[in-house]
Amino acid sequence: MRKLRAVIILLLFMTFTVPLMPVQLVLRHVNTRWARAFPHWYHRQVCRLLGVRIHCQGKVADDRPVLLISNHISWLDIPVLSALAPVSFVAKAEVASWPFISWLAKLQNTIFVNREQRRSARDSASEITARLRDGGHVVIFAEGTSSDGNRVLPFMTSLFAAAKPRGKDARAGEDGFYMQTMAIGYTHQQGLPLGRRGRPFVAWYGDMEIASHAWKLLKCGPLDVSVHIGEPVKVDAFAGRKELARFAEDQVRQAVADILAPRNKSIAAVS
Repeated sequence: MRKLRAVIILLLFMTFTVPLMPVQLVLRHVNTRWARAFPHWYHRQVCRLLGVRIHCQGKVADDRPVLLISNHISWLDIPVLSALAPVSFVAKAEVASWPFISWLAKLQNTIFVNREQRRSARDSASEITARLRDGGHVVIFAEGTSSDGNRVLPFMTSLFAAAKPRGKDARAGEDGFYMQTMAIGYTHQQGLPLGRRGRPFVAWYGDMEIASHAWKLLKCGPLDVSVHIGEPVKVDAFAGRKELARFAEDQVRQAVADILAPRNKSIAAVS
């Protein structure tokens, strides 16, 4: 039955996704606003199809450009966070070469960055700045990699370059920009709490192969995920990227701790 569930979900996903890919391609060329909104709608349907129930505290500001700073646990983070707001992501350059996944990422206007090349990192920071100036919402996974779901890894200050640029562009990325933190944690599987030993089963990290990990998750039934979204904070309130990164990391660490050890806070389920 578990394999049958996975096969049915996979077939439904492909049947739903493939015809919509050219729709998004057209929207990218004819209407920027619709091209941002369409993946948001799409990922809400994907989460329903996968059996991912999202519980959210807070809201992404929709009246201003926002740099969203999140921890990273799994490839599931992409549909989960996309289901909450129209966003684009910053991803490592290797993702651009992954079969099929690269097409989906490019259709959502993902910004690819090669962190080992300074020029690529500078170009990516400039692209993030341009997206924000255009009123967009960009998600950065500030750990630079994914974790096992039980902890938050140290944030990489270099990933905050778009928000706090240096040198002659020191003011270019700050004016009018806001930052919000997003803390994500997977809490239940088939209605049962995921403890410290269970969370790494959902997480995709290290040298795990994505196809086999996805197949394993599809066989295992519905998941519950909680997301805490912080209040918007103006970027120019911080002296530099280290101070901004430290603030964001502290916020995310506390929120993840609250998710994994809830204190009866009111959290709304996303339908």
